[in-house]
Amino acid sequence: MGLSREQAILEYARCVKDTPYALKTYLQTYDNTQSKYVPLELFPDQVHLINDFDTYEENIALKYRQAGVSTVTSAWVSKRLVTAPKTKPEKILIIANKLDTSQEMANKIRAFVDQWPSWFGISFSVEKNSQRHFKLSNGCEVKAVATSKDALRGYTPTILIFDEAAFIEADNDFWSACMASLSTGGKVIVISTPNGFDPIYYSIYDQALREMNDFKITEMYWYRDPRYAKDLKLIKCKDIVHYILNREDYDDSEIIIEYGHIDPMKRNFEEIKEKFHDGYKPYSSWFEAMAKKLKFDRRKIAQELECNFLGSGDNVIPPETVEYLKDNCVREPEKKFMGGSLWQWKEPILGHKYVMGIDVSRGDSEDFTTFCIIDFDEREQVLEYLGKIPPDVAAEVAYKWATMYSAFIVIDITGGMGVSTSRKLQEMGYKNLYIDGINVADKWKYNSKADEKIPGINFNSKRVQIVAAFEESLRHKFQVRSNRLINELGTFVYVNGRPDHQKGQHDDLIMAMAMAIYVAESSFTQLEKVTEQTKAMIDSWSVSTNEYKEKSQDFNPALPVMPNHNHNRGMNQNPTRNDYEKYLWLFGR
Repeated sequence: MGLSREQAILEYARCVKDTPYALKTYLQTYDNTQSKYVPLELFPDQVHLINDFDTYEENIALKYRQAGVSTVTSAWVSKRLVTAPKTKPEKILIIANKLDTSQEMANKIRAFVDQWPSWFGISFSVEKNSQRHFKLSNGCEVKAVATSKDALRGYTPTILIFDEAAFIEADNDFWSACMASLSTGGKVIVISTPNGFDPIYYSIYDQALREMNDFKITEMYWYRDPRYAKDLKLIKCKDIVHYILNREDYDDSEIIIEYGHIDPMKRNFEEIKEKFHDGYKPYSSWFEAMAKKLKFDRRKIAQELECNFLGSGDNVIPPETVEYLKDNCVREPEKKFMGGSLWQWKEPILGHKYVMGIDVSRGDSEDFTTFCIIDFDEREQVLEYLGKIPPDVAAEVAYKWATMYSAFIVIDITGGMGVSTSRKLQEMGYKNLYIDGINVADKWKYNSKADEKIPGINFNSKRVQIVAAFEESLRHKFQVRSNRLINELGTFVYVNGRPDHQKGQHDDLIMAMAMAIYVAESSFTQLEKVTEQTKAMIDSWSVSTNEYKEKSQDFNPALPVMPNHNHNRGMNQNPTRNDYEKYLWLFGR
């Protein structure tokens, strides 16, 4: 359809302003099921992704297999290319682990560029026109490269795209070099299916959740894709693969919620998400067919269909425990302080027992200073701090919040950083500090050694016991509220038989909470037992009687009862029961 000059100008302006409209109106994609080109239809998640690309400079997409993200991203790039002015051309750099992968996206972009109407006035340049690197008449360029140290040499991109980023085999130096190339401005887009806890894709995602970078996460799930969820069902079961393979063990009439009768574009996905908290799993015939192709491998299904990051299989905390915590316990904090570094879920409750665990860093290293407060009575996390502050400042911050909660503080004094925090808290007059080797059940007894010891615990010397107590508490439904901590659990693995974080990851929040739980279980539980025993003993004294003793005027529990002789000149030299009860405190009871 030909357009007049005025119509073309108006249409061009609309395309620049409304990217989803432009892509759906002028672009087509090949449909294998129909063996022909069809209009590029966008479902809501894809529209959301495109709008995020337009709005944010740094984007990361969490996607499932066959989500169409690479296709939609290529279409979006093509629109940026054909609408870029000659005075400000776009330079696109596509990086993947293999050159074939990056070239595949470059070819998609080329195909989409070729589809735009002629009145856009853009054509391919003869100067450079290969599969790996091509130019347009307005000066824009697209270059595809494999991961290498020379990938960015001589080329400064305005848009940097990492395709299948989770499979890129590179170190932090490569990532730093890539980001440095955008120092003068530009966009970066990271797209991939999960591949465990890799050093690039997962790290970016994890840091985005922690608000440690500016990446905008766009989450895409198959059950919201109208192509794959036409016959969507929610099935209440612990394991969807077990259900598929053992249907005879289930009563479908009791565990299935049907959504096939509702138009996929009109479904309430917030309502569906809430059902997940009740133990329901999404299912469709497409999902089962894909699971069959993956040979019902639970790990592959979780990665490629369910968008779950899974570790190497050596996770300290079982994946099912992490999933339970994520689905049932994690909450957005009620309040955030200190620029979003400190999260609070609950105000202190009078009479509850609180423990604060503190893991201290120098404040200028890669590690973070963290502290966590748990409510031992409710078995839940109520407060968390994650940031980079010096040890003395950490003491000042901890003092404020520990005082508010009347918390018992345990500090990791391994390596010396925690010693500074511990001593500072002592200088500030905080008394409720854990001292390793001092039995809290006897804390009312004077112990001169307690004054000489540095308050705190040597985490490394008790790592196994502390982590074991932590793992056991999580299995018994201790309520972890923080998604920052949940993400650390995913990379907390056995390294050479020792529980530790994966290279390039962190376990600072885990350390803080693990210490708090360990001390709470060992100290408060012991104290409760002693208190209950003492109370039971006192109660038994007050109610247990002996008829003979009550009749006797002479009573001493340490001596046998003797007949009452009157040769004492009228005076009873042995203590009576009343005397014993009156001076009971002298016996230390």
